Amino acid sequence: MNAKILNEIDWRIRVFESLSFPTLILSPDKAILTANRIFLDKYDTTLERIIGKTCSKVFYEGKGCKDEYCPFVNVLARKTGESVLRRRLTRTGKLLWEERLFSPILDDEGNVICVMESVRDVTQLKTLQITLKETEAFLEKIILNSPVAIVAADHYSNILLMNPAAEDLFGYRNNEAVRTLTLEQLHHPETANNIMHMLRTDDEDGIGKLHGMHTAIVNAKGETIPAEVNASIIYEDGEEIAIVCLYTDLSEKIKIQEKLDETRVQLAQSEKMASIGQLAAGVAHEINNPLTGILFISSLKMESLAPDDPEREDLQAMIEDVNRCKNIVKSLLEYSRRKVPAKEVIDINTIIERGLTLIRDPKMFGKIEVVRALSKAPMIIHVDENQISQVIINLVINAIAAMEGKGRLALCSYPDPDLNKVCLEITDTGSGIKEDILNKIFDPFFTTKAQGKGTGLGLSTAYGLVKENNGDIRVKKTDADGTTFLIEFQSYTPPGEVNDGEP
Repeated sequence: MNAKILNEIDWRIRVFESLSFPTLILSPDKAILTANRIFLDKYDTTLERIIGKTCSKVFYEGKGCKDEYCPFVNVLARKTGESVLRRRLTRTGKLLWEERLFSPILDDEGNVICVMESVRDVTQLKTLQITLKETEAFLEKIILNSPVAIVAADHYSNILLMNPAAEDLFGYRNNEAVRTLTLEQLHHPETANNIMHMLRTDDEDGIGKLHGMHTAIVNAKGETIPAEVNASIIYEDGEEIAIVCLYTDLSEKIKIQEKLDETRVQLAQSEKMASIGQLAAGVAHEINNPLTGILFISSLKMESLAPDDPEREDLQAMIEDVNRCKNIVKSLLEYSRRKVPAKEVIDINTIIERGLTLIRDPKMFGKIEVVRALSKAPMIIHVDENQISQVIINLVINAIAAMEGKGRLALCSYPDPDLNKVCLEITDTGSGIKEDILNKIFDPFFTTKAQGKGTGLGLSTAYGLVKENNGDIRVKKTDADGTTFLIEFQSYTPPGEVNDGEP
């Protein structure tokens, strides 16, 4: 039977000898009829060893076919070619991937008289496919788990991908963005066009690259978010096919920078006040001694003059000027002192009431209405009462001066449970503080009062005293309708107790 079949297909065997792939001719009962030279060389065998055996015994050394879905049966039944991919271990343990193509050989009546099995080594291709798949999976993990917001769009700006970080930043889900969004909708008008223009410009980053551009993006709620964008154009055969943008939210960074700048300003202010304080102390001591001598001699001279002596008026004016100088020197000395506060636990409302009673002169208030809006809740703080009383008196006197004898002075105290703080606002209805001097009002010796009317130490002293008591003081509001100063202290919590309002 086998010899007859071989005679019938003799010319076909001569043709298949020239095939570039190892090839077998199998009978319908899977027996090997012949093999081409390439097959014998590749598998290091001879025709005598394999003829009559099944292909599974040749490939798997007698262990049988390991694939129960071998296409051989289908090829016989359907009379069409089929292929299968198989893994095979060599004797040395090397893994090979082979594609086996089964092709029916038909007689003149269309019956399958034998099957040609070609073996193609696809190990390299399969290895590349596996490597590519692993690389794609690895890159996908990187993109999905990246803390940086990554957005990809095609060359028409249609969104192709948003990773989870981008979903959180922009407020869109990836499947929604892919269906409905373009790159332009993630920015303010013209911003996306500007990004593309810069990408296509041959600058220091090079064409197709954009590094560290600060911009603003728009999220799903329409909110503007400051961000840094790094972008790259993806090319294929020299044509733009996509753009990838990496966004970093700068909101927190900007807040930290603003806080840092504010801290630097406060530090510079504190250092400046300390330096001025040392200078003030030296100047005060140098001036105080000669002023004391002038005042002493002037007083003696005054006592020796007759009541109607014409020199008395000039001498009296001189004594008043000397006393004014001594008061300035006293203020300098008080400003320069940095003693440790004698702190005690006290309600800030108590300090406010006691401080107001120290301003005894009713003429000072004139037609000014004083309004107290003091919190009924406990407002306990740990401070030096005398120092904070001096601060309150100072702010009240400044407010009275700003209103020029008429208006409304309001003192309002309230707790801030979210920050665990006690707050005091002192508001006047004066003309406000000009914006160009607002950052100077706490500077030593800075004053807007006429010459001889102020030393410029009031607010700087108040600032220093509040800071010494671990508080904050600032202008909360100022305009043509008046000014509000805000003082904040940490609410006092007895040791061992937990304050629910504490952050």
